[in-house]
Amino acid sequence: MKILVVDDSRLARASIIKTLNEAFDNINEIIQGTNGQEAVELYQTHTPDILFLDLTMPVMDGFEALRQIRAYDDKAHVVIVSADIQEKAVSQVMHDGAIMHVQKPINAKKMQEIIKTASFLSKVESSHE
Repeated sequence: MKILVVDDSRLARASIIKTLNEAFDNINEIIQGTNGQEAVELYQTHTPDILFLDLTMPVMDGFEALRQIRAYDDKAHVVIVSADIQEKAVSQVMHDGAIMHVQKPINAKKMQEIIKTASFLSKVESSHE
């Protein structure tokens, strides 16, 4: 499993990666980015199985990065991980194609739910090709 984690906070990225490593042992590669522009570029270069994306970042925010990534790959599995839990923000990212919006920080149990959801979606998408 290849995972992309994009957040301008090094601490937030480290927390997500730590939780991923605690919850799973089949992670082959974790790629990191620090802003939305990097998210788009890294997604196009690496095509990860799942992307954990913050919303509030410099250069390009997560809202725009999500739109660009979904325009590039309409099957992209993007999980928004943000402290912004306002209904408008959650509604917007779900409308724009995120598979889930999760409030920071993520614990191991929630991480397992996220990965199960992404795996399920991958299987459903594969059966419709």
